[in-house]
Amino acid sequence: MKRLLVFLSVCLLAASAWADRPEVVIDTTMGKITVALDADKAPITVKNFLKYVDAGAYDGTIFHRVIPGFMIQGGGLDKNLKALPEGDAIHNEADNGLKNDTGTIAMARQNEIDSAIRQFFINVANNPHLDHTSKSCTRKEMKSIAEAAARGLYKPKTCTTFGYAVFGHVVSGMDVVHAIEHVKTHAVDGMEDVPVTPVTITLITRVKPAQPAFPVGK
Repeated sequence: MKRLLVFLSVCLLAASAWADRPEVVIDTTMGKITVALDADKAPITVKNFLKYVDAGAYDGTIFHRVIPGFMIQGGGLDKNLKALPEGDAIHNEADNGLKNDTGTIAMARQNEIDSAIRQFFINVANNPHLDHTSKSCTRKEMKSIAEAAARGLYKPKTCTTFGYAVFGHVVSGMDVVHAIEHVKTHAVDGMEDVPVTPVTITLITRVKPAQPAFPVGK
């Protein structure tokens, strides 16, 4: 009985872990990229991302911004560089302890801290300047800076970026990521780093992560 209870406890813990690490496959015109999402440390971001995945809202979008040695960004524009419908901006979870290291996926955003909506990027290098740190601006500081700027006052900024929220990492397909990283790019209507040949996200689907085998006590 004790062994059975231990086994059931392990199974429940494993099930919880799988729920906290959902996986998606990003099918692109250059290959597949499998990403494990961290719903434990980035619950708001993962929920938002999966909302677009489940609605098929990423299908047919492109990687519209590709910078070698930095990142590849997509999820918000079609092949004609037309912005697609967006939902509400979400709370920025950049302070969750996850870093913008090579192979991680994070949310793109505007200057405002809580402005991420649907666009995401995959880091192709370690980008610590995108991380939340002890020197990052707080929401209160950013509000004060914005209010001062609105009055024409531009005081020296003493804090750094709040950071960009990492919410998962690539588990397979980094060769595809790097292939996308090195495609030829150009400027289109004032938009820089646009692939000359569109790199399309044909489909993003949820998949179950591989489940380890558990020994059954006799």
